[in-house]
Amino acid sequence: MSASWRTLRLVAADVLRRLLRHLWPAPHTERTRNRAYLRERLITLPLLTVVAAVAFGWAYAEIRSDTTALRDSYTPALGDLADAEMSLRIADREAERSLAAGESVRLSGIGKRYLTRTTRATQSLNQVARSGALTTAERQELDVVSGLVVDYGTWIDFAQDNVGDPPLRAAGLSYARSMLCTPPAPPDEAGPGGYPPCEPGSGSDATAVVDRISALEESLRGRLAERAALGGGVLGAAGVAGISLVLLGLGLWRTQVFLRHRFHLRVSVPLLVASLPLLAVPFLTADAVLAHRAQQRAVTTAHQLSEATSPAIEATVEERPFGTPHPRLIASLDERADRDLAGGRLPGLGGAAPWVVPVGLLSAALSYATLHSYRREYVLISRSGAAL
Repeated sequence: MSASWRTLRLVAADVLRRLLRHLWPAPHTERTRNRAYLRERLITLPLLTVVAAVAFGWAYAEIRSDTTALRDSYTPALGDLADAEMSLRIADREAERSLAAGESVRLSGIGKRYLTRTTRATQSLNQVARSGALTTAERQELDVVSGLVVDYGTWIDFAQDNVGDPPLRAAGLSYARSMLCTPPAPPDEAGPGGYPPCEPGSGSDATAVVDRISALEESLRGRLAERAALGGGVLGAAGVAGISLVLLGLGLWRTQVFLRHRFHLRVSVPLLVASLPLLAVPFLTADAVLAHRAQQRAVTTAHQLSEATSPAIEATVEERPFGTPHPRLIASLDERADRDLAGGRLPGLGGAAPWVVPVGLLSAALSYATLHSYRREYVLISRSGAAL
């Protein structure tokens, strides 16, 4: 066992020594053989370039794709869900007020706000379905919500048709409200702005519209927070890219020094061109950091879309159409999220993500071709007996 262990240690030491020789070659002052040095650089520099480009490009593309998903899918879906809930609660209060007028509702009908808000709720739910943010199960749940909204309107129509019969009118309005909230709030209770409280429930009895919308919002917020967080894959790729980029920068510099001392080249222009993409790394890194910070702000805004809105706030749009918008309006929060996510980038880097890996591969190919030409030229000279 001890002999096997000793052999394993020797093999591991030899592999480590060879790896370090490639990653950190001997200084140019030592009499390293030119052919051996160029062979090591021919392998190491392109390999480091490819690893750095793939790891950095994948991590950067993941962060940018998360920003796109949040901006185009998740936050709009959360805003539409909140808008649907608030619109239905505003419409419910309008229906109660109109039905309380008695027979006059037969002539005037339920208020215009009721029709506007129920139509808006239906449109918002349709936009959520088209957002692409929901899973298959959530799409099915959203279909149930849409069906309940239709049934809610049917029972309000029933109450309107029987407005002259107080018991039937009250029964129709009560049943419609039970579909909206679980349990429905007593008529004499009112929250801010005169709207009855409608806290979402949970568990097997939470089957009302508000309960189901709240569950969808919670699920969406959870996935949004996951997309906004730096996952293990991104962190691992960033670590690999960081180490590879440091070694690549040092390797390119040391190779230039070697060529200057051994080949009497003031500078290798092809290797200099191959190293130019490294100048973009700080800017792309800063862009990724700004994007991640914007995603974290979007998480806060997403929570406010679900928790900080209320029918009283949303009703100010109709009551004061030309006033200063309330900062907790759904439209205001949507605009804030869009502004944060759109501003989380450096100018001019909008389409940079798809080019990171191709540019890295091109740089690796240029490095390989350059070092291969130097090595081939040295071999030809050495065969004629003219090299040191």
